[in-house]
Amino acid sequence: MSRHGGRGWHGRVLAAAVGVTAAAAATSMWTAQANPVEGQHTPAGSSAHSSAPNAGSKAPGGKPVSVDIAHASDRGARGVNITIDDGPDPTWTPEVLQVLRDNGVKATFCMVGTQAQAHPDLVKAVVAAGHRLCDHTVSHDTTMDKKSQAYQSQQILDAERMITQASGGVRPQYYRAPGGAFTPYSRQLAASHGMRPLGWNVDSKDFEHPGTGAIVATVKSEISNGPTILFHDAGGDRSQTVAALREVLPWLKQQGYSFGFPVR
Repeated sequence: MSRHGGRGWHGRVLAAAVGVTAAAAATSMWTAQANPVEGQHTPAGSSAHSSAPNAGSKAPGGKPVSVDIAHASDRGARGVNITIDDGPDPTWTPEVLQVLRDNGVKATFCMVGTQAQAHPDLVKAVVAAGHRLCDHTVSHDTTMDKKSQAYQSQQILDAERMITQASGGVRPQYYRAPGGAFTPYSRQLAASHGMRPLGWNVDSKDFEHPGTGAIVATVKSEISNGPTILFHDAGGDRSQTVAALREVLPWLKQQGYSFGFPVR
């Protein structure tokens, strides 16, 4: 999710997570396999590229996961990645799932930990439909890159636990920093837990409620920036997003794109 206004929803999520944060912050410091140094904020937008070494850490299963912020699609040059942020939401996630199902499209859902914890049935529905999970932190703090390593660790690892529990044991495969507020430390931490840092190339701007036509026009005009497109299924009225997806997904197929997942 890009940095933007409308923080009323973020405030509610943050308040819901205060108990989790207070309980875990003192005990959840993670010791990096490499030197855990802070770094400058690397945005996840269309021109973002990681400045960290291109050497991934070992995931729990032994497979190396790169610390670089992913933008590419596993379907190659004509692949497109649909990513859905901030849910799950009991009103809008089912509608987004239906549109994806109608178009035969798989997506990556970047879930906020407290939302996943509150709606485990929806997390399970996302997994059952063949979509992938992404860690979007506990409380969607867009100033993550300004916070301590202990705080970053708590936000990422507690969300990973919440999402995994809500899904019935399926772990998130990606980590997307709220507002693109990545740090070298957070990327190393995510990669060491098997979660590829995930950026975006096209911000649909749906969070700003610009109108369905404007959302569709943004995607059409910016898809040349790269394959990973950002939408939202929570944080307010997402009816424009649902309507835009109904137009955008068939249009992308008509342009010769196929739908995949972000590279791992």
